[in-house]
Amino acid sequence: MMPKQLEVEQIRDLLKPGMTVWVAGGTNEPLSLVDALRAEPAACAGVTFLQSTVPGLNHTDYSALHKDASMTVFMLTGDLRESHQAGRVNFIPKQLRAVHDYFEQEVDIDIAVTQVAPTTQADAFSHGLNADFMLAALARAKCVIAEVNAAHPAPIGGTNIASSRFDYVYHTDRPVPNFPTTPLNAESIAIGKLVEELVPDGACIQNGIGTIPAAILEALQDKNDLGLHSGILDDGIMKLARSGVINGRYKPIDKGRMVAAISMGTDELYQWSTQCEDVLFRPVSYTHNAAVIGQIDNFISINSALEIDLFGQVNAEMIGGRQLSGTGGSVDFMRGASASKGGRSIVALTATANRGKISRIVPKLEAHTTATALRTDIDYVVTEFGVAHLRNLPARARGDALIAIAAPEFRSVLSDEWEQMKPLL
Repeated sequence: MMPKQLEVEQIRDLLKPGMTVWVAGGTNEPLSLVDALRAEPAACAGVTFLQSTVPGLNHTDYSALHKDASMTVFMLTGDLRESHQAGRVNFIPKQLRAVHDYFEQEVDIDIAVTQVAPTTQADAFSHGLNADFMLAALARAKCVIAEVNAAHPAPIGGTNIASSRFDYVYHTDRPVPNFPTTPLNAESIAIGKLVEELVPDGACIQNGIGTIPAAILEALQDKNDLGLHSGILDDGIMKLARSGVINGRYKPIDKGRMVAAISMGTDELYQWSTQCEDVLFRPVSYTHNAAVIGQIDNFISINSALEIDLFGQVNAEMIGGRQLSGTGGSVDFMRGASASKGGRSIVALTATANRGKISRIVPKLEAHTTATALRTDIDYVVTEFGVAHLRNLPARARGDALIAIAAPEFRSVLSDEWEQMKPLL
């Protein structure tokens, strides 16, 4: 059965108090829906909105649309912090692979709304630039609505979805939001050069987002025959692929292909990633699956963090005991790298924060700060001052290795703290 055509304003008539409404995140956020709900906020009364937000792309606080609305997320953004503190936004801590399982097996969704891309097939749409959770969420929804955006490109290496899977469609033509880039600095460039030495030719990489990941990709430009299996495809990856650095020649699965869940960057990236036959868009159940990653030899996971303590515990989501972002998918990739023959996981971070006033290497995570990654997950740690290889180090040696790559002005204090803790290990 073909979906019913409706105007976006008519969605307000479908919303009822007590409903859970999943709204696609990332580059698939249906922004025309947002405009319609802002115009009719009463439609949001009593509705819980569910979204997997991506910092830098998704800026809508759905809980702020009506005083009786709420929102559930797995990644906090700056736009949501005020409502989170007020109790209107609920944060569920989950690794991204577990978020996919949550959508696929656990949550009840009354209405799912997502942006899709038109295709050359009259009876199908494409997930477009984002394949992360869409199919899982649609399968759990009682009612599915598609915002068909004429400006959203359909990838050659994506998955088409039968139009009969949707109950309603409405049409838009608006640009896909670009993901902002930040300029590189001396610290990130130094970190990039150190990480480059840990990535052998022929390895398969996963990279995150931000200044340090961008600097690492820039440093890899003289490597040969790299592969890509990652959550994110960005402009840095595009540059390495165009130059032939990334070609997937030695990947035992998806040979010659770049695998990612979402494309995030410039319009140039969006056009390239959807027209390149070597790019495969796959859901998080595949991109973040440790069993899949373990089949790829020499898999190198590269992620950043806010701080790491002398035991090797990583905090990538809290500052001062306050939730800043979310768990994300870094641990999924760390554990995948651990299962890979010759695999390595790398946590890369600047040695200091707040213009050098605060050390990111700390004696111990504060009591009200959670560990994003356990000390048993940590392999390499890199700052601009060096590399610490923790994987097989005894507990008492780990702090010494981390102090050696801390900012020099903090090493004495860290050493004093560590000497007091050592006898207890």
